[in-house]
Amino acid sequence: MGYELRVERVSPLAYAELVRTLSGHSDIEVRGSAEAGEVVARHGDEGHQVAVWSGRLFGSPASDWHLAHLARVAELLGARLVGEDGEIYGVRDGILEQGDVEFGKVEDLLYAGPTSWSQ
Repeated sequence: MGYELRVERVSPLAYAELVRTLSGHSDIEVRGSAEAGEVVARHGDEGHQVAVWSGRLFGSPASDWHLAHLARVAELLGARLVGEDGEIYGVRDGILEQGDVEFGKVEDLLYAGPTSWSQ
């Protein structure tokens, strides 16, 4: 993709709420502080950054796995995932999609792991 996707919602997202909401999920971790943090998702024994916090939450996915985690985080926060051009990414009936484009079943994308699009 090579561009930024941001997590947006009607009410502002506070860092404390981000931590509280994601802390109940064993495969997702929030690291850092309210000034500069990151959301890290685990695959196997490794952690991979899927989003950055700097007063707002955003990411630049490098794989369908990253994109699926970003969409999942947005959903957990009651937010939507929005691209630079205003396109909306979301999960419907377990399928990650953007408009008419389907990326696949979220569970399959997460299982496949963070294989980069550039490979």
